[in-house]
Amino acid sequence: MMLTAFGCGTKEFQPQTGDLLFQVGSTGDMTQAIALSTGDGHDVPYTHVAIVVIEPDGTYALEASGKKGVVMTPLAEFLSGSATLNDRPVVAVGRLRSPERKHLVGQAISRAKTFLGQPYDNSFLPDNEKMYCSELVWESFRDDNGPILEARPMNFRAPDGTMPPYWTEHFAALGEPIPEGVHGTNPDDMSRDQAIVIVHRY
Repeated sequence: MMLTAFGCGTKEFQPQTGDLLFQVGSTGDMTQAIALSTGDGHDVPYTHVAIVVIEPDGTYALEASGKKGVVMTPLAEFLSGSATLNDRPVVAVGRLRSPERKHLVGQAISRAKTFLGQPYDNSFLPDNEKMYCSELVWESFRDDNGPILEARPMNFRAPDGTMPPYWTEHFAALGEPIPEGVHGTNPDDMSRDQAIVIVHRY
């Protein structure tokens, strides 16, 4: 399903600063729960997203990591943490369609770097000085009118309408209600946002 025209010439592809890396993460309980809740019947439910940042010493994925919080991860390390298909990481590269892209990207990277060091947001809530992966991207990419990418009511339920035990236990352990319906983002929806075009698949 991933052998598309974008897969040709993989070795020659070079991501650009500000590109978004939509990833299917390696197997884990939270990854499986996110895929179940956000996949929407698609073949590839992306469970993580990061921002490409090219620095003098290399290429990085600026991400909100469940283990490390908001960090700069070397691109090779980020790709190695992906699920694989035919020995290739299941990662798609998205790029802003906006004609003002270069201007917006510079601002987005500067804004994203201000969140470095923040802890991961296991509560998936806005404005709590923590970040989950797609929230970091949503907060970083803005123009004069606000966020460029769409937020919508969050869904934690499986396609059959039931609440997966993982989420029930996860939020019970936090002592918090499940934020069902709270406005937020997820990587799979973001990958299909009208402001984004997929330019490559690893």
